Amino acid sequence: MLTGVGLGPGDPELLTIKAVRMLQEADVVYIPGGLARRLVEPYCTPIELPFPMSHDEEMIRVQIIKNAEKIAADARDKNVVFGIIGDPNIFSTFSRLTIILKELYPDINISTVPGISSITALMSETRLPITGGFCVTDGSEIRSQIRMKVRKPLELAENLRKEGYSRFALVERMYMDGMQVLNGDDLPEESSYFSLLYAERDI
Repeated sequence: MLTGVGLGPGDPELLTIKAVRMLQEADVVYIPGGLARRLVEPYCTPIELPFPMSHDEEMIRVQIIKNAEKIAADARDKNVVFGIIGDPNIFSTFSRLTIILKELYPDINISTVPGISSITALMSETRLPITGGFCVTDGSEIRSQIRMKVRKPLELAENLRKEGYSRFALVERMYMDGMQVLNGDDLPEESSYFSLLYAERDI
C-alpha cells in the first residue's frame, strides 16, 4: 500500500497529527527532495528520490517511471509513505507519480492524507481572508472547480453540465459522522450544509 502524505507548507509545526503518525508507522518513507527531509527526519529515515525540475517532459516521465518501479517493489507488501510538501493532490509531484503507477502497477493500492496547502497558508500569512468565490491556477486553462455548501447538488450538476462539466463527485459531512462520498451518477437532490461538489470538464 502507498499513501501520499501532505507535509504542509514548510513549517514543521504545521504537520498534522495524522501525518506524523503515518510517518512513524510506515515501513518505508520516500520523499521527492531535500525540502521535505527536515520535516520528516524527526519521525523517520526517508529515502530521497530524484524528481527533476525541467521543461523536458520526456525526461521527467522517464525518471518518474524509474521512481515508480522502486516504490512499487516496496508497496506490494509494505506500508509505504510518500511525503510531499503541501498537499498530495494539489499541483503535486505525487499526482504525476500516481498516474504512472496506475498505468504500470494497477495492483498497488494508493491513497492520500491531506496536508495544509500553500493556498491556505498564504491567506494566513497575508492576513487577507477569502470571503467569496476565488480561483487558483498555475496559468493553464481551468478545467475543474469546487463548490462549497452545496445544498442542491443534483440541480447544480445539471447546470454545470451546460457549461461543459461532465465529471462530478460530492463529499457530504467530510470526516464527520455520516460522511458520504458520491459520484456523479448518485448525486442526491438535497445534501447537508457541510457538502462539497467537485466538477471537472474535458479540455
